Amino acid sequence: MALTGTLKDFGIADILQLIGQQQKTGVLYLKNKDQDVQVFIRDGNIVRAESVTRQKKQLLGNMLVSAELITQQQLDSALEIQKRTLKRLGDVLIATGVITQEKLRQMMRLQVTESLYGLFSWKAGNYEFKQEESVQVDADDLTPLRAESVLMEGFRMVDEWPHLRKKLSNEATTFEKVKELPPPKAQPKEDDFDAAFDDAFSEEKKDENKGEFQSIGSSERRVHALIAPGRDVNKLVDISCLGEFETWKALVNLLNLEYIRAIPPSGLSLSAASGGGAGLIFRVGGMVARAAVTFVVIAALGFVASRLRPGSWDLQGTSASSYSDPAAQRLVSRAQQARIQAALEVFRLEKGNLPERLDSLVEVGLLHHEDLRYPWRDDYYYRRTSDRQFILLPPLR
Repeated sequence: MALTGTLKDFGIADILQLIGQQQKTGVLYLKNKDQDVQVFIRDGNIVRAESVTRQKKQLLGNMLVSAELITQQQLDSALEIQKRTLKRLGDVLIATGVITQEKLRQMMRLQVTESLYGLFSWKAGNYEFKQEESVQVDADDLTPLRAESVLMEGFRMVDEWPHLRKKLSNEATTFEKVKELPPPKAQPKEDDFDAAFDDAFSEEKKDENKGEFQSIGSSERRVHALIAPGRDVNKLVDISCLGEFETWKALVNLLNLEYIRAIPPSGLSLSAASGGGAGLIFRVGGMVARAAVTFVVIAALGFVASRLRPGSWDLQGTSASSYSDPAAQRLVSRAQQARIQAALEVFRLEKGNLPERLDSLVEVGLLHHEDLRYPWRDDYYYRRTSDRQFILLPPLR
């Protein structure tokens, strides 16, 4: 399967969806102005991701030091041994008893997932997928990830990042504890590090932390325990070993529930550091909030509908799916997906959960049949993954 082009014409979500559905094996090469990433895929599952241009702070050894799992002296000593023996750094660290194999694998997994999910923030770049049957699954590599799971997590991050940045806009912000967390309902069998890591990257446990930024899970407990004077957002990201997104989300959860208080950097007001009145928005609940959100979404839906109704476009009888320029077709599709997402949100607010099928949006009068495929010939791919989460992708062309 020859697959090459630019991310403006064929996005990372489309590429992973296509490779996953066809269960291909090979290497996906992605490159933009500053980064060069290789994603290794076996039978449609992602088994490894490597950044060729990884920054120094993202190197495994430096990540271990930043996480305070090893010292700089231990890293320097291991690097000297590595030069003499040509062994992998991880093997040296394990052999010298500096770190356990499980902790190392968890950090390796974090390194890979951070590179992988970072791809969803790319706005431009080139890609090429080469089929290579030699791609093997090594016990020391990342546990294979289903392409669909990566898409779900990537879209979740893209969707929630603006809310996190609005609430917590300055990475130099530090924190102080206001009150202790309530005791957990059940004590996990793993140690704190393992439980927190699994909470961040396990599909089953993620449901505990989805949605309205209002739950306390292992990630929040770990971050809360690590809060201390002088530790800013970046430091907490390093030592929590949860990844940037999960750490930010845990901090916002704790701020919203008033378990911690933000201390802005010198010279900044608290409102500037925390995004002004964003905290009030997150705390508004009940029927008033629901009515307000519904009104806003319906208003936006009506506005977009007036601009995107297929019949209102002067196409001189030409079907939108026959555009000769795929970039233009994708541009229209992105706007149409936003309209479908808005309709899904209205449906969820009124019914309490998402529909099983997109046709339900037509049945309740939120959309028309042509909206479910415009500007494509086939319907959009939709799957509900929970009462609040879903996957919405353009059809395979």
